[in-house]
Amino acid sequence: MSKTVAVAFTGASGLPYGLRLLECLLAADVRVWLTYSPAAQLVAKQETDLVLPVQPRETQRLLVQRFGAGDGQLAVFGVQDWNAPLASGSNPPDAYVICPCTMGTLAKVASGLADDLIARAADVVLKEGRKLILVPRETPLSAIHLENMLSVVRAGGVILPPSPGFYHHPQGVQDLVDFVVARILDQLGIEHQLVRRWGAD
Repeated sequence: MSKTVAVAFTGASGLPYGLRLLECLLAADVRVWLTYSPAAQLVAKQETDLVLPVQPRETQRLLVQRFGAGDGQLAVFGVQDWNAPLASGSNPPDAYVICPCTMGTLAKVASGLADDLIARAADVVLKEGRKLILVPRETPLSAIHLENMLSVVRAGGVILPPSPGFYHHPQGVQDLVDFVVARILDQLGIEHQLVRRWGAD
């Protein structure tokens, strides 16, 4: 496996983005460390056909089967698992994507409030100079939200709102999801064929 990417699902609307990202990372032979909040479990049930179990091992089994992950390619950690590798700067992932990202999670990352694994992993990735990508799904945005985003960018993170384009003439919701996931994969330096690029034949 060429690289390790950590992924977190939080309780913002937009779990289809996160699940499609996970699918694409696994298909690209990337090692993935996944964690998710309790609120993400509720959103997943509302927005998709997937019920995320409470126990990380059960979720890992479910997702390995669903996406056909290779042996040892996917590891799932509880949100309070402080023994997870992504909780320490001695074993950081190459990159970390919080998708979707709530405004509460954004605020934690912006202020350095590392009170769970999702926020702690962001703190680790920033301090170790690795790639951090937040995919915030909220509208409209308050001044507090915008200031928090600016703080994250100044600290070295990337704010990537799920704002799909329409120049590729999407035929359905999946095409809109793929547009956003393609932008995330571009930021991670991972090849894909999800959408036709601007100016391409």
